[in-house]
Amino acid sequence: MSAIESFEPVNQPNLMPQTRVTAAAISMVGGVAALILFTQTPTLAALFLTGTLMGLVLYHATFGFTSAFRVLLADGQSAGLRAQLVMLGLACTLFFPTLAAGNLFGQPVVGSVSPVATSVVVGAFMFGVGMQMGGGCASGTLFAVGGGGVRMIVTLAFFIVGSVIGLFHNSWWQSLPALPPISLVKELGWETALALNLGVFAIVWVVVSAIEKRRHGVVDSIFTCGSLLRGPWPLVGGAIALALLNFLTLYLAGRPWGVTAAFGLWGGKILYNLGFAVDTWVPYSSPAQQKALTNSVLGDVTSVMNIGIMLGALAAAGLAHKFNPVWRIPMRHLLASVLGGLLLGYGARMAYGCNIGAFFSGISSGSVHGWLWIASCLVGNYAGLRLRPFFDLPIERKLTAC
Repeated sequence: MSAIESFEPVNQPNLMPQTRVTAAAISMVGGVAALILFTQTPTLAALFLTGTLMGLVLYHATFGFTSAFRVLLADGQSAGLRAQLVMLGLACTLFFPTLAAGNLFGQPVVGSVSPVATSVVVGAFMFGVGMQMGGGCASGTLFAVGGGGVRMIVTLAFFIVGSVIGLFHNSWWQSLPALPPISLVKELGWETALALNLGVFAIVWVVVSAIEKRRHGVVDSIFTCGSLLRGPWPLVGGAIALALLNFLTLYLAGRPWGVTAAFGLWGGKILYNLGFAVDTWVPYSSPAQQKALTNSVLGDVTSVMNIGIMLGALAAAGLAHKFNPVWRIPMRHLLASVLGGLLLGYGARMAYGCNIGAFFSGISSGSVHGWLWIASCLVGNYAGLRLRPFFDLPIERKLTAC
């Protein structure tokens, strides 16, 4: 990520953390939580606060999927990917027996299991290219916006546009050859499925660690820790926290964490409120979509969690003394954000999700489509790396925020 995309500390190291930013973020979190509690349900308020904690963790642990894939593919550095393996391993350990039982403390739960489809291959590839062009993934875009990344506001805006376009084309993509949803938990039993997944994670860990050691002579630790208040937190701490928060989401929402479904809804609601007859369009014709278009955005699970992620990242940026928006953005960077955002939104709709819904929550649910998604997405990331120089975007050799 370039200096434009990163969150550089304000050059006043002797000052206390940016108390006004932090105080404003905390006030907004409290206000939104109260509004959701009194106008919606306690469960939605709890999900909003869960999203807030996710934003705090993502920012303070510098837990970015895009940067992790970039430094792995460009320079063989594997710390980010190894942290993701820890996250997935813990999540699978928690999710698999729970999904096999079908309930968690009496709450019915289902996993994120989607078809193994042609659209997943193409959509995940597009999403991967979009990650490197736009500067972030789905979760990364949200916490980057909250943390003061001005370029990422453009990426998010066109992420929403791409999602709406993707909804219109979704039925055609879903008509292409596909296998039905395959759950390893159901097909193999949760014990065998868990052993298989943990075994694959271990093999990947060994392979990427060996590549890093051969190229750099040492394997970077994922346990390095900074200040508890200002960060950075260790990558392994972020991995564990995100797995636990996803498991909490499974309990509260009855399904795992997702991000991008809200973007299509946001785009539809914007058009609807501008006077477009969105409610007559096929992508928004289902009873659930019709209800969502007219109801408050605070009544949507994914939306309140996304808002929470942005506000949690804002609070973390203030605590870290790194809320420093850079408003002057080169035109080529803006163009990369436009194209990247469109690819991210469109690709996520085709591929049944993003790095969270398809990759993290998909694999944690035992869905085979999650593995197909990450394989295609990594190829897309490699292609995206080749495109970055055309937009004056550097290819960093160390982990950055997204």
